[in-house]
Amino acid sequence: MESAHDFQRLLNSNNLCCFSLWVQGEKKKKGYRWQNHLYLGMNSHFTFESDSGAIHIVAHLCNLERYHLSRSAETEGLRAALSQLGDAPNESYLNPIRAFHANPTTELLTTIAGITGLVISLALILIVTSSTEFIRQTSYELFWYTHHIFIIFFISLAIHGAGRMVRGQTPESLLLHNITFCRDHYAEWKAAAQCPVPQFSGKEPSAWKWVLGPVVLYACERVIRFWRFQQEVIITKVVSHPSGVLELHMKKRSFAMAPGQYILIQCPAISSLQWHPFTLTSAPEEDFFSVHVRAAGDWTRALCEAFGADGQAPEESRSRPRLAVDGPFGATLTDVFHYPVSMCIAAGIGVTPFAALLKSIWYKCCESQTQPKLNKVYFYWICRDPSAFEWFADLLLSLETRMSEQGKTHLLSYHIFLTGWDENQAIHIALHWDENTDVITGLKQKTFYGRPNWNNEFRQIAYNHPSSSIGVFFCGPKALSKTLRRMCRLHSSADPRGVHFYYNKESF
Repeated sequence: MESAHDFQRLLNSNNLCCFSLWVQGEKKKKGYRWQNHLYLGMNSHFTFESDSGAIHIVAHLCNLERYHLSRSAETEGLRAALSQLGDAPNESYLNPIRAFHANPTTELLTTIAGITGLVISLALILIVTSSTEFIRQTSYELFWYTHHIFIIFFISLAIHGAGRMVRGQTPESLLLHNITFCRDHYAEWKAAAQCPVPQFSGKEPSAWKWVLGPVVLYACERVIRFWRFQQEVIITKVVSHPSGVLELHMKKRSFAMAPGQYILIQCPAISSLQWHPFTLTSAPEEDFFSVHVRAAGDWTRALCEAFGADGQAPEESRSRPRLAVDGPFGATLTDVFHYPVSMCIAAGIGVTPFAALLKSIWYKCCESQTQPKLNKVYFYWICRDPSAFEWFADLLLSLETRMSEQGKTHLLSYHIFLTGWDENQAIHIALHWDENTDVITGLKQKTFYGRPNWNNEFRQIAYNHPSSSIGVFFCGPKALSKTLRRMCRLHSSADPRGVHFYYNKESF
């Protein structure tokens, strides 16, 4: 019957909306705090989820109103005949609204589909709204715990169709009922032999089939994480930097990493549920792995205090809290070694992935028996806060000293730019300008003040390395990323034998 199939198609389209929401929900489940750094395009996904949810709800309301109007006395034709099915004995119904005077909203909320649909909608709204950048930055705990509503979301989704509100003509009825003929002779359904009264039944719920696979994978992932949680992590060294940054050196059996990757750390003494991401700052060639932690929130502040970054170190190493480590995860920065010349550009905290990379460059180029393709690295760091230089300057100073001893000072050229300072800092800088080392970093290379002129920087590097393939690796804000991408296109030669810049945007 045409109207029956219209009803069915409309409901099936709603199921498609529900499926789209479920797919996006799966993508969104991963939206924890580390995706502030790792997951780009989150806002576009949230917009899609919100739009899909709105379409799904509006489609249901329109469909419900259509059902309701079909029960009115003014409705005629096939639509009225289909809606009236089930009023007589031994008839199955198609329209779930059994009387025109019934309230559609009340009728809906007394069904399994209505109740679970409301729960799904509320859960999705809470998850999406708590995933906004403002909430993630101001109240991570709210973001974290709200996201666990996805458990309620998937349970409700799995039983959403259990009430079998979506109905269709039974296969047996289709065999007896000539649809092409009977849709135009609905008044003769009971009288004509070839037009018996059509029979309808609820469709088997199928959402659980789509939910089952991801749920099993998620359960496996939780089991693996629990197993990793049980593995012992030995803390070999704790360094408290003056800028309030805590450096942790750790060891774990069978731990293998690559530059640019990150790990998840849990401290049961602080929270038994929260896992926080930290970019690895050690090189793969070292016999330990390390992270640098700045007190930027409640959890990191508690961790720094527990390990003595506040100046009150534990008396014995045995009093240090236990840590659990999962990972490493994420993409690596090993493509740097595929170019003869590489530009590594970091803005602000985007410098963290390059700590491990610069160490690895040292080991591969200065201490390895086989020399890599890479023979020159230009490192740029743009930062607003002078205190942020302190922990990373120690690394650069160590590399500077080692390369000077090995006679490989030509390998690394670094340029540090400070974009924020006050009057007292400016006076202090001016008074010590003539010293051999930089007043802020302690390095031989002086700090630049202001922002780099990227046009001049790219032009000079292109002049220094004609006919070279130069890899450009950047970690930082989108605005600067667009500028660097444009510079790569602008300064790449049209001649295949000329210089070419290849842009790579890194996320952490």
